[in-house]
Amino acid sequence: MGEQSATTFPQEILDEWAGLGVDLPALFSAGHLGERMGLEVLEASAEKVVGTLPVEGNTQPYGLLHGGASAVLAETLGSVGAMLHGGPHKSAVGVDLNCTHHRGLSSGLVTGVATPVHRGRSTATYEIALTEENGKRVCTARLTCLLRDGGPADARG
Repeated sequence: MGEQSATTFPQEILDEWAGLGVDLPALFSAGHLGERMGLEVLEASAEKVVGTLPVEGNTQPYGLLHGGASAVLAETLGSVGAMLHGGPHKSAVGVDLNCTHHRGLSSGLVTGVATPVHRGRSTATYEIALTEENGKRVCTARLTCLLRDGGPADARG
């Protein structure tokens, strides 16, 4: 599905995670599922996460973007924001995802932007707006993650 581009992180995120032996772009991605779907996280901070997903290869039998594909993009972006909010000593686990699908797409690229609604000590909630290339909204999603003690920094020793 094309060459993966590098995720842009703010310097404070790079500083916070420096020396932990963690591959940030790999950690803050959709993993193998995202790779198969062509999902790319382009920009990542606790305040805003941006990513894209091609429609091609992610359609349902009618040839339209699959609602589950929209959900994967939304959950990935919201989870990345929650993980960055929690920091290296917390893990973010999705506990609620809802998606409202506004229009069907048969081609192009979907862009998602996740922004925080709530960032607390034990939970983080993000709204994710998915738009088509002309800027029209395709889907609105909301993800709530539980922030648990023990993150990537703790797993490394």
